[in-house]
Amino acid sequence: MTKTRTVKDSMGELEIPASACYGAQTQRAVDNFSISNLTLPGAFLQALGRVKMACAEANYKIGGLDEARYRSINSICQRLIDGELDAEFPIDVFQTGSGTSTNMNANEVIAYLASQHANIDMHPNDHVNMSQSSNDVIPTAIHVSASIACEERLLPALRHLESVINSRATELDEVVTTGRTHLMDAMPITLGQELGGWGAQIHGGIERVQHAIPAMKKLAIGGTAVGTGINAPENFGALVADALAQQTGLDFGVADNRFESMSSQDSAVSLSGQLKTVAVSLLKICSDLRWMNSGPLAGIGEIALPALQPGSSIMPGKVNPVIPEAVAMVCAKVIGNDASITLAGQSGNFQLNVMLPLVAYDLLQSIDLLASASRLLADKAIAGFTVNHKNIENALAKNPILVTALNRVIGYELGAKIAKQAYAEGRAVIDVACEMTDIPRSELERLLAPENMTKGGIQE
Repeated sequence: MTKTRTVKDSMGELEIPASACYGAQTQRAVDNFSISNLTLPGAFLQALGRVKMACAEANYKIGGLDEARYRSINSICQRLIDGELDAEFPIDVFQTGSGTSTNMNANEVIAYLASQHANIDMHPNDHVNMSQSSNDVIPTAIHVSASIACEERLLPALRHLESVINSRATELDEVVTTGRTHLMDAMPITLGQELGGWGAQIHGGIERVQHAIPAMKKLAIGGTAVGTGINAPENFGALVADALAQQTGLDFGVADNRFESMSSQDSAVSLSGQLKTVAVSLLKICSDLRWMNSGPLAGIGEIALPALQPGSSIMPGKVNPVIPEAVAMVCAKVIGNDASITLAGQSGNFQLNVMLPLVAYDLLQSIDLLASASRLLADKAIAGFTVNHKNIENALAKNPILVTALNRVIGYELGAKIAKQAYAEGRAVIDVACEMTDIPRSELERLLAPENMTKGGIQE
């Protein structure tokens, strides 16, 4: 049988595993919330450690904590930041909506280990949670963790993807292919132009995420239970924000209105909306890649994605576009997470939002998934695809839509007749135009040159 030890809180005594560093309130939450086996991610726990460290520093500067307790708390918080204590946080994501259980989990673990570290009495509420409430700590940890994750993981990954796309766009700028609208043949474009559109999408996503981050750097800490700041010194929040800025190099500050920052999660909802937009952009790019790669004989077959693994358990030689498919599933998950975060964001009743753990989990998952997927798409799909020049040239030569370039010379009606006959007979537009117009072939060659059409303007 598992060895236990007896602990107590304001509700009485209970048994916890002897090896556990947490206490009674954590155990009650473990017993009460046996729902999903999902726990809050390491990125959130590390941010929570940073918040607790910053709070201890602020309390020490104010005179609330003596140096021995401050140093002990600081030491244990560093272990939490380093990811050494993740196993001590077993509480389900689906718990009390304020995240009180997780806040007390941190308080208990830090107090227990700090007491051992310094051989000094340490109370989870009176010392570790001094000048704080779950109601301002958890929203603060959400903002800190998401800000760090965006700055350190997502934005660098998106910049890498943008760079790879733009590099390939430059490389393929002279490759003329058939443009498509409604999945039907349209006017020519270059592959460089096509990829340039993707790069612009990713660049726009980077800017949108960047614009959402400043609001996430405004912190609720110092608001304590309802936003009034009860039991917290007046300058406590500012001291904590300054300490967090020193720790991370990010410009954290106190929220302009703590009633707003504790009762709502509008900033997180806004960031999630931008993550959803990035996911939509990636879905578009993945869809294009799959179509361009389709075939290779019965599809478009313009490009060949890197062959990474066998594509079928029954069809030998089949290779599938596995990276775009995997990234597309990531995008679907991020879009679903945004719906959850949106519903969670509107679940603020009076002075407190009560779906904070769900916001934390889904927001960080979306950031992490998009960061990983962006690098995967860049390195294992876009960087290495090859161009099937023969397929592109054959399709382009027979594209009846090329006749559009003759509109100003022969008019729409005659152009339509040429296009229909060329399509029906499977012939090149220039050959049919030679038969149905008086324009010299040399002039038709100039007017119908696909590379000229990719530059826009009027073909004179």
